[in-house]
Amino acid sequence: MNDPENPPDEHNLKPTRRKADRPDEIVQAAMEVFLQVGFARAKVTDIARKAGAAKGTVYLYFTTKDHLFEAVVRRFIGPMLNQMDAYVSNFKGTSRELLSGAILICYEQLADNPTRRAILRIMISEGHRFPGLVEIYHRDVVSAALNTMRRIIDRGVRSGEFRPTAAKDFPQVIVGPVMMSAIWKLTFDNIAPIDISKVAESHLDLLFEGLLA
Repeated sequence: MNDPENPPDEHNLKPTRRKADRPDEIVQAAMEVFLQVGFARAKVTDIARKAGAAKGTVYLYFTTKDHLFEAVVRRFIGPMLNQMDAYVSNFKGTSRELLSGAILICYEQLADNPTRRAILRIMISEGHRFPGLVEIYHRDVVSAALNTMRRIIDRGVRSGEFRPTAAKDFPQVIVGPVMMSAIWKLTFDNIAPIDISKVAESHLDLLFEGLLA
């Protein structure tokens, strides 16, 4: 118990950290280290140090670096996918309006988001050495996005707004320009910068020329 006549020195008090916050702190630190040095060169020791935790504490929550990368993907890309899913599920307008809104969310939340672009860069540049990263990104990001696009296309075909094209079976043709824009921003933007909003506008124009009944 504290002695009321001799209170503790405030300068020697350290803020307590909630145990429940520790995984989030580790994931945040992992993201920063991954983006700084890449996946291969990232060391759990450095992640622990940045998180202000012991190395053993990191392994208490995440048994491998792959698991840490998975947690980073879910933490920093998951909200975008959740936003997209809620948007599609609750939308009451036309399928054309729905697809336009979904595509614009992809551009805003992926192609024009530096952190998410950087995670994509790690997957592309190091995926051939760490196939687990590709599997994680494909399962948690790519597959979810493609399934959402299939839902929208199917909705439009059922309503008679869209022609029954191969886009339903290959929604990659719908989201491809978004991924291209993200990759362009990562590689060529210093040489030939692009306006994401203009790219999105051109994308939608071409898309509906091919889809609309």
